[in-house]
Amino acid sequence: MATRETRPSSDLPAVAPEYNGVDRNAFLFGWTPQAEIWNGRFAMIGFIAYLLWDLAGYSVVRDVLHLIGY
Repeated sequence: MATRETRPSSDLPAVAPEYNGVDRNAFLFGWTPQAEIWNGRFAMIGFIAYLLWDLAGYSVVRDVLHLIGY
């Protein structure tokens, strides 16, 4: 049976490297895992912003695109 190596939590690395060995929160341009993470974060912020905008009464679907009747 294999033994697992353990270490104290204070011995952990300062950053969590991603697939390419760079900090996963680094703001890198191009086709990198970091760019995909930031793209997802900005998409989530945009979606929440739209939901808040719609709840405030400014519905793009209803007022601009006229897809839903009054």
